[in-house]
Amino acid sequence: MRPSLCLAQLSKVFKLPPMGKSWPGPGPFLYVMFHRDNYPAGNGNLAPDPKLLEGRVLGNDFTRKDGWSMYMGNEVPGFPAHPHRGMETVTIVRQGMIDHGDSTASGARYSVGDVQWVTAGKGVVHSEMFPLLNEGEKNTLELYQLWLNLAAEDKDADPEFVMMWREAIPHLEKDGSIVQVVAGEYGGASPLAPPKSSWAARASSDVAAWFIDMQPGATTTLPSTNTPQTERTVYVHACTPGPDGPEKTVDGVKVQVGDEWVPDWHALKMAPGSAEVVLRNGSQPARVLVLQAVPIGEPVAVRGPFVMNTEQENLDAFAIYRKTKFGGFPWPTDKPTYGDSPRFAQYRGGPREEPGKKFAAY
Repeated sequence: MRPSLCLAQLSKVFKLPPMGKSWPGPGPFLYVMFHRDNYPAGNGNLAPDPKLLEGRVLGNDFTRKDGWSMYMGNEVPGFPAHPHRGMETVTIVRQGMIDHGDSTASGARYSVGDVQWVTAGKGVVHSEMFPLLNEGEKNTLELYQLWLNLAAEDKDADPEFVMMWREAIPHLEKDGSIVQVVAGEYGGASPLAPPKSSWAARASSDVAAWFIDMQPGATTTLPSTNTPQTERTVYVHACTPGPDGPEKTVDGVKVQVGDEWVPDWHALKMAPGSAEVVLRNGSQPARVLVLQAVPIGEPVAVRGPFVMNTEQENLDAFAIYRKTKFGGFPWPTDKPTYGDSPRFAQYRGGPREEPGKKFAAY
């Protein structure tokens, strides 16, 4: 076991950027995006009352006016069809609902506790909309989206998406902590399989993504990393944001990671190859996200929704997209939603799969 002195000498606590800005990730995790929108009641068409849209720049509304944004949506909030290449998105929902459609004729509706893992590979166009299903009360949306890089040899892989239903994702509950195991073994629990071309599909990558909800005074132990090269970051914030935003919550939210206290809306970048470390929560409920991975070790060039190894490759990717639209978008609208449908996944135009009902009928 590596000595804990390395943690004290080389770890670094830093404040997270404000809401709407990306959090830095370890190794191949390019970004972490955290969205929390306190949407109003729906108007019967999965959208806000049009009167509430006055003063917003529809199609580009990131203002968080009244505690929520329309993003790129005009009626239903969300992100209509847009392209990605060379990377992955891992979307973890804590509140609300998301409707997905993409250029492979795949679609999904997923909700609290579900995870969607998309490998863009050589190119995919997808839509992510946030339908307001509740008409008599607010529609709070809370999600985390991780951007994960792909190795150069996998940037031309066929696009793929996997739905991980909350009923199948391992959850461990002990000593006041609940751990959702999205990636990487934890406490003997093995995660569901990621897409086959993902960096996480390689055992040598040591990719892990764990959500830990901690009650006051709770403890849990992070296992040691499986390689000396593995980078790990621990993110801490309050479970229930205050009235002025998630980054401005009540005093007292803090989690001890080894010998260091990490306060609300801060993260701890640990030394590569971290030893086993105990997390101890303070006097307030706290949420901890742990990400880790071995770096890919290749150049990274990011241009908007594309992540390649060089800027020329990004320019080539844009040229391919302009010419092919990555196969087009086989939906009647660029922002498909699914009415009052239950949660489902539909892969490449096939039959619908519902949680607990493999390939259910329409």
